[in-house]
Amino acid sequence: MDNVIRARTPAARAWRLLLHLVLILAALWYLLPLAVMVLTSLKPLDEIGAGSLLTLPDNPTLAPWLKAWGSACTGMRCDGVSGYFWNSFAIVIPAVVIATLIGALNGYALTKWRFKGAELVFAMMLFGCFIPFQVILLPMAQTLGWLGLSSSRLGLIFVHVVFGIAFTTLFFRNFYVSIPDELVSAAKLDGAGFFRIFRRILLPVSKPIIVVSVIWQFTQIWNDFLFGVAFSGHDTQPVTVALNNLVNTSTGVKEYNVDMAAAMIAALPTLVVYVLAGKYFVRGLTAGSVKG
Repeated sequence: MDNVIRARTPAARAWRLLLHLVLILAALWYLLPLAVMVLTSLKPLDEIGAGSLLTLPDNPTLAPWLKAWGSACTGMRCDGVSGYFWNSFAIVIPAVVIATLIGALNGYALTKWRFKGAELVFAMMLFGCFIPFQVILLPMAQTLGWLGLSSSRLGLIFVHVVFGIAFTTLFFRNFYVSIPDELVSAAKLDGAGFFRIFRRILLPVSKPIIVVSVIWQFTQIWNDFLFGVAFSGHDTQPVTVALNNLVNTSTGVKEYNVDMAAAMIAALPTLVVYVLAGKYFVRGLTAGSVKG
């Protein structure tokens, strides 16, 4: 009751208003680069040099977007980023599904079917979360060569799955620790096996952490540049590599509107994912924070 009374005082309302104002200003400042990108991508080239970065376009046009999608030059090819955009989807979707499934099984085995050395295995996998990308470039390139997966989409999927398993295992392990062991013990007494318990008991309650894993993996893989440029071929490059090639390919006048449009196209999937599922990401992270 005292808290309610204090919240209704003029001083409390003033502090709350000030806090909201600060948060709104911080959000506007954070969104400023995005606004510049959108406005620039909608301007004809002559307006970009004539006005400021935040000037509204006098004659808005989607021509830069259409060129970035279908006819902009990304090196020697001038067919836009559309093909690379779909390449990224062809890499991201299977890599996310496989890494999430393996991480779920690993987390389940490490918490509900404990074996000798389980803690050491988890510690080694946790260590994998902190290995810099650059450290594994040479050994991974050699491994892909041995497997015959060099410069292929399948090779990139393999790389992202291997690197993502450490993170997904961490997510699921910490989540499954909070689930009572008695549920699994009761299922074992009823004769349920490893996969049946996983399918019938663990998976139905895993939706929050599955969302976390999917969003994390999707954004990490979609935004990756290093693995894409190191392990892809000319026809299997992801959109981040194509964007870099487009920005660094210049013949004549630099088309900043096309560059900004291409950057927006490359960023749209991750923006959509976070706008639609961002609140579920936070809920999923906190859902497994009771124990562990």
